[in-house]
Amino acid sequence: MLRVTVELWPGGVKALARTLAVADIANVSELADLSDYQVLAAEGPNPLAGTAAWEAETQVRAHDRRSSVWSLVAKVALWAAKQAEDKRTEIT
Repeated sequence: MLRVTVELWPGGVKALARTLAVADIANVSELADLSDYQVLAAEGPNPLAGTAAWEAETQVRAHDRRSSVWSLVAKVALWAAKQAEDKRTEIT
């Protein structure tokens, strides 16, 4: 399983780091050349972006395992960004 963690380090200071979002990506097809992955992603609330905390699941199907890990992370990141947009709320 891959875990992608997005952290904010205010001013570059590790001691002040906080996690903004995570994604767990698990291969569910026994490491086939074209693999399927179960994804669970979550993001905390972000008042600046106008988003509430959310959690969602999806699957990535038939991903070429010979490609860079960044290719899989990019697919998940694009999907997660769409989830965040769909859950966007206006802050007054």
